[in-house]
Amino acid sequence: MVRAYVMVKAHSGDAERLKSEILDVEGVDDAYIVAGDVDFIATVSVDETADVKAVAATHIQSLDGIEDTQTYVAMD
Repeated sequence: MVRAYVMVKAHSGDAERLKSEILDVEGVDDAYIVAGDVDFIATVSVDETADVKAVAATHIQSLDGIEDTQTYVAMD
């Protein structure tokens, strides 16, 4: 099991809608609205490292209102 944390910046002020859509992405365990440089932190659990890219770069970044993501893969 590979665990990752995806930092998400959003254009929209519609935080609840985006949180719901992020949570609907397969592989996302949870999503938190946060204060700071990013708007959300999503926790991801997938079978392989390549699946992290699919979740973050393909699915989350394709959501309407997402500006950018940064992904951190847990090492332990």
